[in-house]
Amino acid sequence: MKRLFEGKTKDVFDKGDGQFLLKFKDTVTGAEGKIDPGANEVMGEVADKGKASFALSVYFFSRLEEQGIPTHFTGADTHGQTMTVRAAEAFGGGLEFICRRYACGSFLRRYGEYAAEMAELPYLVEITLKDDQRGDPLANDETLLALSILSEEELEKAKGLTVDITKAIEAMLEKRDLRLVDIKYEFGRVDGEVVLIDEISGDSMRVVNSAGDTLDQVELSKEIL
Repeated sequence: MKRLFEGKTKDVFDKGDGQFLLKFKDTVTGAEGKIDPGANEVMGEVADKGKASFALSVYFFSRLEEQGIPTHFTGADTHGQTMTVRAAEAFGGGLEFICRRYACGSFLRRYGEYAAEMAELPYLVEITLKDDQRGDPLANDETLLALSILSEEELEKAKGLTVDITKAIEAMLEKRDLRLVDIKYEFGRVDGEVVLIDEISGDSMRVVNSAGDTLDQVELSKEIL
């Protein structure tokens, strides 16, 4: 099986039948010695982190499919710790759609003069270009359309799905007395339709428990599963 891409937290393999395999790894990203799913540098490994990310992604994709959210997910192999997905066409070099519920992390570093830490935000959607060398720069709607990275219809669809998926995941977490701080998604085209792609795990969200402690990837998996 041909490996198409070696990523920071997972590898992508081509099955040769129009589907890919996502293989989750124990590597974690971080900055300044602290684990940070939003960072671009690999800083080490955490035992069972790949297993946790795989299990959470399968759980969330399965629940979202049940709710009618279009995704690229088709199946999973628990033994191989791989998720099978339909091949998708990315928007440009890839976009990340971030939904923020509370002011934290990079948002607070940018807008701390105007927002207090953990101030509630109204399902605020931000979009960044996937570009490690440039620090994943923010892009507004007008820029994305002017550069023809995606169409206006696709942009509105992806933004709408970002909010819908966030509300669905937020409801799942609230049942376990967990609070979603922020979360990021990727979308792509499958047969001309905008669908959720990549993963949904502790690598893509920030979650705190009732005591206000931020859960790492393994802790989050244990709380949910």
